[in-house]
Amino acid sequence: MPLHHGPRPPQDDDRARRRLAMNPFYGQADPTGGMTEAPPTHRLPDAPLPPSTAYRLVHDELMLDGNARLNLATFVTTWMEPQAGVLMSECRDKNMIDKDEYPRTAELERRCVAMLADLWHAPDPSAVVGCSTTGSSEACMLAGMALKRRWALRNADRYPAVDVRPNLVMGVNVQVCWEKFCNFWEVDARQVPMDGDRFHLDPQAAAELCDENTIGVVGIMGSTFDGSYEPVADLCAALDALQERTGLDIPVHVDGASGGMVAPFLDEDLVWDFRLPRVASINTSGHKYGLVYPGVGWALWRDADALPEELVFRVNYLGGDMPTFALNFSRPGAQVVAQYYTFLRLGREGYRAVQQASRDIARGLAERVASLGDFRLLTRGDQLPVFAFTTADDVTAYDVFDVSRRLREGGWLVPAYTFPPHREDLSVLRVVCRNGFSADMADLLLADLERLLPELRRQPHPLTRDEGAATGFHH
Repeated sequence: MPLHHGPRPPQDDDRARRRLAMNPFYGQADPTGGMTEAPPTHRLPDAPLPPSTAYRLVHDELMLDGNARLNLATFVTTWMEPQAGVLMSECRDKNMIDKDEYPRTAELERRCVAMLADLWHAPDPSAVVGCSTTGSSEACMLAGMALKRRWALRNADRYPAVDVRPNLVMGVNVQVCWEKFCNFWEVDARQVPMDGDRFHLDPQAAAELCDENTIGVVGIMGSTFDGSYEPVADLCAALDALQERTGLDIPVHVDGASGGMVAPFLDEDLVWDFRLPRVASINTSGHKYGLVYPGVGWALWRDADALPEELVFRVNYLGGDMPTFALNFSRPGAQVVAQYYTFLRLGREGYRAVQQASRDIARGLAERVASLGDFRLLTRGDQLPVFAFTTADDVTAYDVFDVSRRLREGGWLVPAYTFPPHREDLSVLRVVCRNGFSADMADLLLADLERLLPELRRQPHPLTRDEGAATGFHH
């Protein structure tokens, strides 16, 4: 989340400006009575405001935010049915952690875990251990903690020690939460770099980075950089071969933040989940292609052995003894209820239809962007409903950052960003197609892009001076 700076120093004319900022009609009854100036913005007001006035002040400021439905940078769900919104409003005051007071909400969480275990082909769904989280970032932290603790228990005779430090192997394309995990939990991040047109992890290169201090390898089902799946089955095969040669038994965690809710419906023959014995745990974001508003993720372990018991806390809280292993404690139950509603509402066929529509729109839009002649596709939306593209080699008048900036003028939020080490020379635009981004909206985006191209082509050179500041890349 962004780090906010403190308020600016007070100005001499600040009080007069605050007086002019208040519309008299915001008053509760008399439009000329009492409301003489707006409240301060960086300290608590001296007195209360009528609720309608407080609402209007906050509402008006938020009008300057971008339109979430036009945000093609985010993977996060921006539309749900009204009935889901009603359910969430009915449950927003329920504390998810208080399973004794809200046993039915807790039961819906257990049902969601069971549904995901079945969806991801767990050999024994009843043996799967899992929980809801605030999102995939928390789920990845939990999975990483379990990998490290399992490794520490196996190496108790030599860890902790000054000269022994655990490491985690992953592609350089991982979401930033994995770098945070390694930093917070003192694990060395061993990253497989990009190479040429390979924009994610190479299985053999990952296996070569493993040693006796490797706690696990992370495979990404849906890279945020370009929407491509990593070859999890090939990764497991490379680690199987490594075990045969060296005896090292390295578990795999699958970060299925997005693909975990796409591949089971659209790529049923693709083996990436618990069908692979080496996969110890999987996470997904309920609030991405799980089709729920922000605030819910899921972490599942193959069985109890994959989640060390010492990481599970048993808390006597408000009259009940309950196990908990999430990082957060109090949080609303609304998102979990919304996830169960969506599972119940759509079922397998409904999810298949929704995700197929998103993929079809992504593939169709990608092809039409390529047909403009100014751009080169890196991916085509045929894995995640996401595609990345860059300017063609002969385009010199503008760059992807110019395109992103000009599209923003029409309300479209299309991120432009530079790839990580070994491919810093490559800057791309990325379009995420989600439920709610319709074929009509795709037509509108393409029409705006076509309208801008003649002006962009007439530029003398790219206008972006600071690519770091210009990037709109968000996970």
